[in-house]
Amino acid sequence: MMRLLVTRPAPDAGAQAERLRGLGHEPIVSPLLKVEFLNPELPALSCVQALIVTSRNGLRALEVAGKLESARALPLFAVGSASAKRARELGFEEVYEGPGTAEGLAPLIVSKCVPARGLLLHLAGERIAFDLKGALEGQGFEAAQPALYRTLAASSFSTEAHEALVAGALEGVIVMSPATARAYMELVAAQGLGAAAAKPAYFCLSENVAAPLAALEGARIIVSPSPSEDDLLALARCKAAKC
Repeated sequence: MMRLLVTRPAPDAGAQAERLRGLGHEPIVSPLLKVEFLNPELPALSCVQALIVTSRNGLRALEVAGKLESARALPLFAVGSASAKRARELGFEEVYEGPGTAEGLAPLIVSKCVPARGLLLHLAGERIAFDLKGALEGQGFEAAQPALYRTLAASSFSTEAHEALVAGALEGVIVMSPATARAYMELVAAQGLGAAAAKPAYFCLSENVAAPLAALEGARIIVSPSPSEDDLLALARCKAAKC
């Protein structure tokens, strides 16, 4: 069993905490990002040949915008297993699952779609790690990438997380995105927690996620073999079992 810090935004933080409890860990929840949904003008879905989501927040944004019912009839390309699973739960029937990164999703989209059939609509956030629109346009497609949501960094750790970090009681931190890693580092610097933050292990979804944590001198940064939450949590389980 490990005491692990869960840093995802709500509601994903609660779901991840439950998974960790089921694996025998003790999660401490401190969301480091808050998702704020925007209200951009979207293209008419009748002109769209397929939707693209690189985060479950894109699907939540569709719900908030009241577009989910009409969108279900379209093929949907999901960045990875979690987004694909959520899309199917919401009633999408034609769901294509990518390898876990937007860059890796692009070839799958190109292989299944035809430029003449219409627009590709990426339900994106305000800040993107990979320009999927540009990659698709480079292959002759028309693509749109409106920002449907933004993430705002937390101004502090939760009280429980702060106390555990200061006391050296955290054994690991789960980090799922570069934005979360940046928010974590900003709080560590602002609160003078550099020495304390070097003690836990950091379980990161990818090398890009791990990059902002490199400034933590001496910290153990462990990167998942694939950008999958299942594989990442398996790493934590293995660490706890000393395998």
